Amino acid sequence: MLQAVDVSKSFPGVQALGDVSLSLAGGELVSVVGENGAGKSTLMKILAGVQAPDSGTLRLDGRDVRFNTVDEAQRAGVVLIHQELNLAESLDVAANVFLGREPTVGGPLGLIAPRIYRDTAAMARRLGLDCIPSTRVDSLSPGQRQLVEIARALSLKSRFIIFDEPTSSLTEHETRRLFEVIGGLKRDGVGILYISHRLNEVGTVSDRVVVLRDGRNAGELDRERISHEALVRLMVGRELKQFFHHARPPVEAATPPRVEVRNLRWSADQAGGISFDLRPGEIVGLAGLMGAGRTELAETLFGLRRRLGGDVRLDGHPVRVATAHEAVRAGILLVPEDRRSQGLVIDFSIRDNLSLPSLERLQTAGFVDRRAETTLAESTRTKLGIRTPHVRQVVGLLSGGNQQKVVLGKWLARRPRLLILDEPTRGVDVGAKAEIYALMDALAREGTAVLMISSDLEEILGVSDRVLVMHEGRLSGELARHELTEEAVMRLATGGEKRS
Repeated sequence: MLQAVDVSKSFPGVQALGDVSLSLAGGELVSVVGENGAGKSTLMKILAGVQAPDSGTLRLDGRDVRFNTVDEAQRAGVVLIHQELNLAESLDVAANVFLGREPTVGGPLGLIAPRIYRDTAAMARRLGLDCIPSTRVDSLSPGQRQLVEIARALSLKSRFIIFDEPTSSLTEHETRRLFEVIGGLKRDGVGILYISHRLNEVGTVSDRVVVLRDGRNAGELDRERISHEALVRLMVGRELKQFFHHARPPVEAATPPRVEVRNLRWSADQAGGISFDLRPGEIVGLAGLMGAGRTELAETLFGLRRRLGGDVRLDGHPVRVATAHEAVRAGILLVPEDRRSQGLVIDFSIRDNLSLPSLERLQTAGFVDRRAETTLAESTRTKLGIRTPHVRQVVGLLSGGNQQKVVLGKWLARRPRLLILDEPTRGVDVGAKAEIYALMDALAREGTAVLMISSDLEEILGVSDRVLVMHEGRLSGELARHELTEEAVMRLATGGEKRS
């Protein structure tokens, strides 16, 4: 049994954990859920030796323990697999599995023992990792890389493995395979702590769920009581149906379009291209299976991908966007799918990230007006509810939901005419989702045309005024609000035809 008893932890200006308790038995899977900033990651880091608690007790098999380093926790059998996988991509699989613990022949300064390849091959067979140990990690898929991390944990003879958002970058097939592997680990007696914002998968894999809210225990559900609604109520104290906003009056069909796209192509394989209209004040969902071309469409509109054909009009005027800079100047703005590598300068402060697209407007005699920059950042922080003690905080230290608010916030000063959101709530808790939906609704009320790409059907159905569906690089159909059902979206997404 691994236990945390009345654990507390604070940082300057923030009480991250307050008297939090949790227990995990061997062969059990316990999910830990909560809004961004609820304390999940802090608790996991304490259990894994990354951080030390201010107060409280950790117990292993009934004995008090204290992990001052990650190495101490790993020697005790507790391993954390981070959401951002920690792999040396230029090395092969076996080298990553035994990195820092390489067995040698010929003494301490000898050569690495060849048995690391034999031992890695055995673990790969156990996990169903379909590659040879000498394969370079940078050639693996996200799902295979996840299995390499698990193999490394197994090589440490782990008794307890902590998974932080393990499926955030996996395909549906890779997710199913991961669940099979986790099931095998449980049968072997390994205890699993599982952090995820995907409440449906939490209900699928969990034996118990511990819910945190504002750094404290909000409740616990055993398997029979786990449901989407019960989890949401404990996490945020609200019903799920309150998250979606449809109080806006419908946009009249006769309203002149904000965006007109005709025969747009970015690939030589596209026959005819893509055509659609977006009207000011509406939120249009863009659905489709992975590889359907949704992100490629967004990148072409934003100037990140070369346009091979077609026309785009903005408020009736033709626009030719060849670069992202030209798109921003035209009022076409993109919130990318990968916020950390594409949407933020992760080592910059919140203030610097929020002001970056608007520096030309914050200059005086060629110098950035720091006071004006701070005023803009503070105003955006207040408007979006970015949880931080100050805007000088490094953005990489924020929770996922707050990072996404910064990505959205940096565009607000530009007053977008078309805002493209690519998976805007991926890796974000339900409370932050509600705030992002409210922001989308407010922008639509102000006349912005919003194009939202999402793989979450519940989100597509709950937020969109109408939905465009893509299949294999083409637009397979459009659904009005009254036509929206999961079945109708999936029929078009898989190449079927719209039913009358």
